[in-house]
Amino acid sequence: MASKKIGFIGLGLIGGSIAKAIRQYYPEYDIIAFDKNKESLALAVQEGTIHTACSSIDDNFRGCAYIFLCAPVNYNAAYLSQLKGLIDKDCILTDVGSVKTSIHKEVIRLGMEESFIGGHPMAGSEKSGFMNSKAHLIENAYYILTPAAKAAREKICAYKEFVTSLKALPVILDYNEHDIITGTISHLPHIIASTLVNFVHDTDTEDGLMKALAAGGFKDITRIASSSPVMWQQICLKNGENISHILGHYIEALTKAKEQIDAENETALYSMFEDSRDYRNSMPNSSAGPIKKQFALYCDIIDEAGGIATIATILASNHISIKNIGIIHNREFEEGVLRIEFYDEDSAANASKLLQKYRYVVYEV
Repeated sequence: MASKKIGFIGLGLIGGSIAKAIRQYYPEYDIIAFDKNKESLALAVQEGTIHTACSSIDDNFRGCAYIFLCAPVNYNAAYLSQLKGLIDKDCILTDVGSVKTSIHKEVIRLGMEESFIGGHPMAGSEKSGFMNSKAHLIENAYYILTPAAKAAREKICAYKEFVTSLKALPVILDYNEHDIITGTISHLPHIIASTLVNFVHDTDTEDGLMKALAAGGFKDITRIASSSPVMWQQICLKNGENISHILGHYIEALTKAKEQIDAENETALYSMFEDSRDYRNSMPNSSAGPIKKQFALYCDIIDEAGGIATIATILASNHISIKNIGIIHNREFEEGVLRIEFYDEDSAANASKLLQKYRYVVYEV
């Protein structure tokens, strides 16, 4: 890049993590940022992530090689119009939203297609804000690029190389295709998880037996129902047309499954479960998708006083932090009595080796 200045509008979890990754791999670059949260800006300056904290979107953003829009999706359209008079022809303007059609339409309306390449790093955390951002958050995560129709090939190639240099995995998609894909593999699962949890809540017995027995596999497949209600409300509103279409097809698939059960169709039912098993088992584990991966293992322990404490002590003495730990009472879908969840993949892998060294039987997921 001719210019070594990069601007951020919004410095939360994703914006902060990208800024920290840039700082790690390009320490000489000048990073500036605007955020309504003054504490985040102050912390970013104090940590050395950014050089300049901006009180507004002003002339500081002139001459940037990249400007990242990292505010909530419904704010970014307003920021586009403020940036239009500040960016030059060489600047690459991008965003990090999980819905792309709405911002692309605004880019087209404002005549900013030559500058815009949409972006969606498929990474995140249940914790939000700059204070929880990490330079490695986007590492080995798919990073979708959705170039506007008039974006020059040279800009697209430059952005792809830049994302690669931050250790993410760039994938170029049309923005309409992006919203259909994420609608199917991210937005639909969140709706299914939420409606399934609500269905159990609404049909539970008076003494709450469903809730009491629903641990284990049920909690794992509905984990994403604990996500931010505001964020998913906005995603459903912004990608509503695609989600509605996808839901329609999924309802047809559920209806077909119901018909096969009603007809006691042994062959069709076996094929449904066999095909889903084989396809799921073919999915790669090497990179992050749109739904955050859990890093957990299961192990067998003897039911005796201090059993969990012993394992916790072994891990703590080897500087391995535990995110969550507990006995699994419903073990229809898991092997192992104790489930231990970690903050990252390395911790889970190191814990597995360590516990096996101490003769524990470990089942990795």
